[in-house]
Parts: sequence; structure tokens; C-alpha cells
Amino acid sequence: HYTMDGQPVTVSPNHTDHCYYHGHVRGYSGSWVVLSTCSGIRGLIVLSSNTSYYLKPLGTPKPGHHIIHRAEHLPIRGGTCGHSDDIRSTIADIAQLFQPLPRRRDAWRTMKYMELFIVADHTLYRNQHLNLGHTKQRIVEIANYVDKFYRSLNIKVALIGLEVWTERDQCTVTSDANATLWSFLQWKKSLRARKKHDNAQLLTGKTFRGTTIGMAPLEGMCSIDNSGGVSMDHSEQPIGAAATMAHEIGHNFGMSHDSSGCCVEATPEQGGCVMAAATGHPFPRVFSSCSKRQLENYFQKGGGMCLFNLPDTKDLVVGRKCGNGFLEEGEDCDCGEVEECTNPCCNAHNCTLKEGAQCAHGDCCQSCKLKVAGTICRDAAGSCDLPEYCTGASPYCPANVYLLDGSSCAYGEAYCNNGMCMTHHEQCVQLWGPGAWPAPDACFQDVNMAGNTYGNCGKDSQGRYVKCDKRDAMCGKIQCQSSAKKPQGTNTVSIDTTIRFNGREVKCRGTYMYTAKDDEEDLSDPGLVMTGTKCGDGMVCNSNKNCHCDAGWAPPYCEKPGLGGSVDSGPVQRDSELHLHPVPCDTGGAGSGKSNQPPSSPSSSQDRYPAHPVLIPQCHRVVVALAVLGRDCI
Repeated sequence: HYTMDGQPVTVSPNHTDHCYYHGHVRGYSGSWVVLSTCSGIRGLIVLSSNTSYYLKPLGTPKPGHHIIHRAEHLPIRGGTCGHSDDIRSTIADIAQLFQPLPRRRDAWRTMKYMELFIVADHTLYRNQHLNLGHTKQRIVEIANYVDKFYRSLNIKVALIGLEVWTERDQCTVTSDANATLWSFLQWKKSLRARKKHDNAQLLTGKTFRGTTIGMAPLEGMCSIDNSGGVSMDHSEQPIGAAATMAHEIGHNFGMSHDSSGCCVEATPEQGGCVMAAATGHPFPRVFSSCSKRQLENYFQKGGGMCLFNLPDTKDLVVGRKCGNGFLEEGEDCDCGEVEECTNPCCNAHNCTLKEGAQCAHGDCCQSCKLKVAGTICRDAAGSCDLPEYCTGASPYCPANVYLLDGSSCAYGEAYCNNGMCMTHHEQCVQLWGPGAWPAPDACFQDVNMAGNTYGNCGKDSQGRYVKCDKRDAMCGKIQCQSSAKKPQGTNTVSIDTTIRFNGREVKCRGTYMYTAKDDEEDLSDPGLVMTGTKCGDGMVCNSNKNCHCDAGWAPPYCEKPGLGGSVDSGPVQRDSELHLHPVPCDTGGAGSGKSNQPPSSPSSSQDRYPAHPVLIPQCHRVVVALAVLGRDCI
């Protein structure tokens, strides 16, 4: 939180104060419970998919008394991501949301850990009657629900920090969800400098325009710039905001809105699916097969690279406790609560190893014994990732490493970015299906320099469409060629433009995601070229859609000798230049270097890499951020 003069105050968590729980109802197979006992008992009790209850303190004038009622009688404000209907929801039948997914060897075999940081804005703090303790408690309750949501996807959500804007908002928070999102993501950069995290979410007490209740970038997870979202705290009970936050985090994980035919797991009368564009009645209870497939594809192509390391348990906001599923100081193992533990190597009641066991957790632990050194424990997820191997001394797979951002991939047609090889071709296939191919560069220039709804380089902070400069046209709305009648997705329509190119007519096929109101979409336009996509030799698209040049070449066109950098980042200083060519590990542990001369030609090699005004701290493969906020070519 902050003092009256605006100075931040950091408070370490009390690790002896644990009052947040997951569990089951004794005698009810398939039941589950999410409870807080911090100030009375509050939470959700699910006996079956048809029977669930919400328990909460009755409050004054009868402290210690509680009220319990059927979950379907608890109204939760609904919202849309493209529909204008005023829908109200309940948490009835939410139990199906947490049904475990079948595991596949590659995408689902290992538990992943998302280190989450949640920020409460000043309006939310005021809505909690300026009570810092109550505000913090509400945030942790919301995080407890979000964790339960993602356990079913083999992802543990670890709340490693929270912040309450007690005096004033630290970024612009308005009724415009889009402007609020990008303002928060810009502020998030300063947060990362003082608190490492995988994802940050802003929880606001303000009401967004229309029926929008949240917004997040698609596939933003682990990105320094885009791993985050904003959600309204729109309901009396915290599970409402938790469901919205889980939906927005789903977008960060690459899950788009369900299209027609995706949600076969639940009928509209049963609540539909979690990633529906609009919340339904009753509350959505399952992830659709499309969402599961999108999440798996996201991991298989190298997404979510930051999720494979175990969080430092000293950073956990909630108190330490045997049974919380995190291995903490003094524990040999932790397989969760006694009722949920199925680990044959761990004593759940005291978190000790069973007799004869060497280990209980980790990809390098098999049948309670350590795997032999050199055993592969994590396959490479695509051409920009690297495999990891067991050491023989630890049950855990080494921390995930992958090719340096800017490394060449796809036979020189693309660059690695956050462990993924981003190409125009791949995105065209995602939008149009097999056989789709990027249109000629002239299509990108003709369409995206218009700066309208159908051709642009994204929106500015005021929600206005931005014209692409010629150098950035390859970073705007993606233009494809395809024989398909329409793009994939029920809310997506084709925008076809015919141009003259090399003496013939060429059809440029773009996409437009239709919503009832343009400001009610809760994720970034999937028709925009993805951040990190190559847009020229030595250049990639950043989130500003401006051109960031290799060291030795001057922005904005990267055609003349200069210091490098972009109109966003400023020039690359000689003492902070970074060459992204492989660096041998006998250089004293530093991965940075200096260039005395610019390359002989801007296009002298297909394996040229973009430069960044960042130093690599030690000699090993690490991730360096490529993007800056917006839609530019760097």
C-alpha cells in the first residue's frame, strides 16, 4: 500500500496466519470446498454438480452467526465480451468447472506454477470502506478461487504479492476498459523491477462502459509487457470477480472466446462454457474442448515458458501450512490435504517422506526414487525451446531455458520471442485454417495505412485506431490468402480487399471480430499480427507496432548506420548494446557485448538479430524482452 505522500509501503506476509483452504465434504465423492476462515467462515461448498451452497457470516448484530443458502440463489453480475444482453448469473453448477482434464504426455504431464500479483485500485479500496485489512482479505479470497479454477488444468496459481492503492491510483483507471488495460500494463513494467511475477491482474471497483467486466491480451502470459489483465470487482461475493479474473487469465493463456459448436460439454441451460464471450445463466461450469485444445496448443508451441519453475515459498502471501501443495521449509513433501493426496511417497498428515522414499515430487522422481542423471525431463516445445535433463541429485527438472529472443527460427523466416517462433504463416493458418498463406507485403501496406476499423496498427490509449506507417505495415492487421469461405470463429468476418500487384489482381483477406458494441470486447484483436513476428530482416513486431532496429542501424527504417533501437526505446547506448548471436560461456559470464562497426549491409545475413538496450546478467540462455507497449516493428 502507499502512504499519504505517495511512498510505497511493503509488508512481509505473516507466514503463521493461514486461513484459506481447499477441501472436500466427507462422505460425498466428487465434492469440493473453497473456504476462508479469516473473519468467520466464508466460501463455496459443492456436494455434486447439482447441489452447491454458499456460506458466509451473518454479520452484525449477531457476530459468530452464519447464513447458508443454495448457490443458485446468489446473484453474480454477468457481462459480455461482444453481446449487449443484460445477463445475470449465479454460481450454481460451478462444480463442473473444476473437473480434471485428461493428461497428455507433453502438454499436461507436469504441474505448472503461475506466480500471480494482484493490484486493487483506489475505488475498490474505497468500496471496502477504506479498510486495508478487509481489502487484502478479499484479494486473497479471490486468488484462492482462481487457484481452484486452474488446478483442474494442472496449473497452480501462487499469489506472490498484492498491492492496494490506498491514496490514489498509480495508473489511469477509467470506465474505458481498453485504456485502463494498457495503462495498467505500462505501469506493470515498474512493478516487475521490484517484484518478480509471471502475471499481474488489476482488480477495479470502477464500472466499465457497457457490459464489459474484464479485458486481457491474447497469449500474453509470461510477456514482460502483456502478461496481465483487468477485471471488475462486480459482485458482493468474491467468487464473481474470481470467475472474471480466471476468464481473463484464460485469454493470457491463449484461450479465445468459444465459437459456435465448441461448447458441447454444457448446454446454455447448464451455464455454457467458461470462455464464452458472455456469461450465461446459470454460471458457466466447464472449459470447452476448444479451450482445452487452445491451451494445449499454446504450451506445445512454446508458450508459458515462465511457468515451469517452482515459486519461492517465502514469497507466498498466504501462510505456510502442511497441506497447501507447496514444498516449504521444514517439509520433505507436500501433496495437499489428506483427503486429496494420492502421492504414494508422501505422508500427507505431516509432509514427510514415507519409509524408503527418496523423493515424492518432480519430473525427475519415479516410483519414489530419483531418475538417473541425463534422463530427459522436459522435451523442447518447438524450435525456440531447449530440452532439460535430470541431474541425478534433484527430483525436479532444471529451470526451463530456451533460445535467446531474436534467435533465428523457421529457416530464417522468423525470430524467437518468449520461447515461441512467431510467423505470419502460422497466424494465417490459425485464422483461416490449413492452406492459408500470408498475402504479399503490398496488401499489408495498402490496408493498414488506412487507419480504420479494418486496417490499422491497433488502438491508442484513447481507443482510436492508429494508422500504420509504411515501415510498420507488416505489424498491423494480418493479411492472408485463403480459399476458405470465411475465417474461423462465429464472431469473425472476412474483410477482402483487391489490389493490383505485379500486373495482376490480388485478394487481400483480413479479418474483423464483430461485437455488438466495439468497446465491449475483452481481449485484443486476434486479427492483429502477433507481437514478436518478423516484419523484416533484423526487425520484429513489438506491441507498439514500431520498428526497432538491430545495433548499428538507425530507426525508423533500419536502412542507415546508427545506434539502433526504435522511436519507442530510444537509441541503444554503446555500453548497453546487446548482440543476440550465441555467446560462448568463456566470456566471463556476461552475455552482452559491443559492436565497433555496423554490419556491412542491412540484409547481409538472414540470421541477423534485433538489439535491445538490456544487459544479460550471466552467461546462459535467458529471455530478454523484445516488445514495448503498442504495435510497432522492432
